[in-house]
Amino acid sequence: MSPRDASDAKFLLRNAVETLPTGGLEAKLDEGRPLRVKLGIDPTAADIHLGHTVVLRKLREFQDRGHVVVLIIGDYTARVGDPSGRSAARPQLEPAEIDANAATFQAQAFTVLDRDRTEVRRNGEWLDMPMEGLFGLARTSTVAQLLERDDFAKRYTEGRPITILELLYPLLQGYDSVAVRADVELGGTDQKFNLLLGRELQQAYGLAPQVVMTMPILPGIDGTQRMSKSTGNYVAVTDAPEEAFGKLMRVPDAAMPTYYELLLDEPFDPARPAVESKRAMARALCARLSGEEAAVAAERRFDRLHVERAEPDEIEATDLPAGDVVHLPTVIAAAFGVSSSEARRLLGQGGVRLSGRTLAGDELDLPAEVLDGEVLQVGKRRFRRLQRAADSS
Repeated sequence: MSPRDASDAKFLLRNAVETLPTGGLEAKLDEGRPLRVKLGIDPTAADIHLGHTVVLRKLREFQDRGHVVVLIIGDYTARVGDPSGRSAARPQLEPAEIDANAATFQAQAFTVLDRDRTEVRRNGEWLDMPMEGLFGLARTSTVAQLLERDDFAKRYTEGRPITILELLYPLLQGYDSVAVRADVELGGTDQKFNLLLGRELQQAYGLAPQVVMTMPILPGIDGTQRMSKSTGNYVAVTDAPEEAFGKLMRVPDAAMPTYYELLLDEPFDPARPAVESKRAMARALCARLSGEEAAVAAERRFDRLHVERAEPDEIEATDLPAGDVVHLPTVIAAAFGVSSSEARRLLGQGGVRLSGRTLAGDELDLPAEVLDGEVLQVGKRRFRRLQRAADSS
């Protein structure tokens, strides 16, 4: 291996939890050719969050060193649902929803990846296979082997159902590596079984097995559970900068070293005041997502709301419905994109303020003239100025 290859290997291995087999990446790099580095994503949700960018940033590091990323949009595997870490089968998504999520996810991925060195494929290209092909794939593994997966083993021991379709999922994901002739595959630590099975399938089909690289899973802004849209503890790459800044300032101090290591590539200074480190992190990540100017404005808005306890300088207006009396849950739902039941829950919990006054849970219907021109606030960062529509005055 040349000195340059050796330094590349050391850099690319940084932050990885495991790389299997040991020395495998160094051997691949020593071949002196661009490697095909695979990541498979099932488009079960539309948005990419900062947790996704941990793996995407590693892929970009491979691209910057001349390698080709193969981004597989799992339009077929999404129809099955990845059983990793699940105690029950995932709900089935409609094809139209999968296609819409795939388009959005792909566009957002290019905020991190180099489009020119990314090969985008959909695994429906090869998984929409004749039955003969599926039979051949099914012969490569045994039920006992698939039940070695921790999640399957736990469900089997507890007597919880495991569908045949779920058992097929690791085979289908592994076959992606066969179809695109992957040299390296990345994934979270929860994907280790699937990634290793991809190696075995490549060998079964007469191909050189891929190197498996698992990456750490970023904790959410709660600092405990993995970042996930389903748990609401995420920062989306498309979040407005003021929303992202506010979310990042909620990250617990204990999670800060992990955020610095995985998202900023900077050492965390434990001697620095935690609030300074958190502000620096929030500024840097907002600047990466939305630009320096937007990050500065987001921090100023945060200070105005949370330090000065003042309303933001600019507040979006919301028209009140026609009539002399307004049903407040309906206004909250329309203004902030929540359901009417969620609006009533927020009122009951004291989470809604009107020009600084906390509304009581039974204040459901108020005169329009009282609401006209007032500022409605939900939580700490969401504001709307209420106004009568021009045709209702």
